[in-house]
Amino acid sequence: MTVATLSEVLQPALRDGYAVAGLVVLGWEDARAFVTAAEAERLPVILQAGPACRAHTPLPIIATTFRHLAENASVPVVLHLDHGYSREECQMALDLGFTSVMYDGSRKPFEDNIAKTAAIAEMAHAAGASCEGEIGFVGYHDGAASKGTDPAEAAIFAEQTGVDAMAISIGNVHLQSTASSTLDKARLRDIQALTTVPLVIHGGSGVPMDQRRTLAGNSNICKFNIGTELRQTFGKALRNALDSDPNAFDRIEILKQTHDPLVTATRRILRNLKPD
Repeated sequence: MTVATLSEVLQPALRDGYAVAGLVVLGWEDARAFVTAAEAERLPVILQAGPACRAHTPLPIIATTFRHLAENASVPVVLHLDHGYSREECQMALDLGFTSVMYDGSRKPFEDNIAKTAAIAEMAHAAGASCEGEIGFVGYHDGAASKGTDPAEAAIFAEQTGVDAMAISIGNVHLQSTASSTLDKARLRDIQALTTVPLVIHGGSGVPMDQRRTLAGNSNICKFNIGTELRQTFGKALRNALDSDPNAFDRIEILKQTHDPLVTATRRILRNLKPD
């Protein structure tokens, strides 16, 4: 069995200077492709069930899918709930066998975020799982604006919550369809000068690959969340499959044609973050 917690894959990354990809899953096809790619590269991978995935597919089905893939994989696979917004949702994920939960209290007042995140971190640790929190606020492309992470608040948050990973806002933005983010390296240096907790970049698709690689090897950023660029790969492959045969109607045969392009794109992402 290669089911792993978030801490089990991030602590080696922090120690040895690389990062692990947190890949946003929307269904069976991409989850399977992500694990296939991780096995081909001999690297760990984090399967992430975010709000969009959970709105489309009941959490028990997601949990069963993730666990089936993890238990049959030859590399460590983390079962991660991304952007959990309530204690109940995080508890349900843990009860279903998720090995990591991210509680997102980033929209809450600072003290409230600390208190709620600390309670969920304690709950996760009691279940043998890991917890990620967010300090500052990572905004959305064409949506809510970001609030940069205050380094002093990040240090307090890390110490008082006991999280295993901390998502920060340093110019990264969710749902960017082009790699055009400009990250605030000075803010990053100030944050990691005050805490050694593994750092997480949400909105990793918006960060150019060369920057991801540099940061993976030369900072405390140990996890990049990647969703949009792989959804773009899936969408392109699906359109190509349909365009190649306008009379196609068998969904299984159509969806099979997304597998190889997704594996290729995922391998490139994983390889870019691995240790030298």
